[in-house]
Amino acid sequence: MLLAIDIGNTQTVVGVYRGPTLVEHLRLESSRARTTDEYGALLTMLLTQRGLAIPEIHNAILASVVPPLTDTFVRLVEKFLGQTALVVGPGIKTHMPVLYENPREVGADRIVNAVAAFHRVRAAAIVVDFGTATTFDAISKRGEYMGGAIAPGIGISAEALFARASKLPRVELVRPRHVVGRNTVASMQSGLVFGYVGLVEGIVARMRAEMAAQGSPVERVIGTGGLAPLIADETQAIDEVDEHLTLEGLHLIFELNRPQDKPDKPDVAEHRDGAAG
Repeated sequence: MLLAIDIGNTQTVVGVYRGPTLVEHLRLESSRARTTDEYGALLTMLLTQRGLAIPEIHNAILASVVPPLTDTFVRLVEKFLGQTALVVGPGIKTHMPVLYENPREVGADRIVNAVAAFHRVRAAAIVVDFGTATTFDAISKRGEYMGGAIAPGIGISAEALFARASKLPRVELVRPRHVVGRNTVASMQSGLVFGYVGLVEGIVARMRAEMAAQGSPVERVIGTGGLAPLIADETQAIDEVDEHLTLEGLHLIFELNRPQDKPDKPDVAEHRDGAAG
């Protein structure tokens, strides 16, 4: 089995693959204060509760945007699995050229999402990842990572209102019944949810136009991340939501980098190799 780990600023998503099938997934808090032993014990307990035995996991891959936690999870894989984790970064085979001015600046999760999206669509696509930050990533019809946009996440926006405006409370991020709120909480929820819908629609529309002008008309816009369903339900700008898109990308990249003596590679589109970012 394969352990796929996506380390984000707020949450770490862990998936377990048996062959091509995602058999289990779970979310952990991304805490820089937690040690390798603490994460290892927690992960072992959670997987055991789900009927999965650590000795059955023989491979691991991770993508991280939190450098201190990268080392923590690399050590975890070594100590608890007795394996060396494949870390997504420069030198990793992705079959996706990166057109960023400096490919090393691209977050590993953005490249992983792009690989998964192109493998699914086999055409130009946009990925909108609703995480701590919301990222918009453009993939050309040739399977190139073109670049994208980064905006403050909706959670950050909500916390900023609470922290910087003394009379505004912390609110739950849910769809309000009306755009015109009749109390402070409803008004904040309206501004956060519907305002964010407008942000997503505006950026996606501009990216679609720019990509079409460059010869890559967008076939599909895929949303991912914990708050993707909340926003996707309010707009036609997002064609589908896949909360496991990053895990699927990690699985695909692992298969591309699997040693030649290990069989069972999936059908991955052939493209020119590029930096992983």
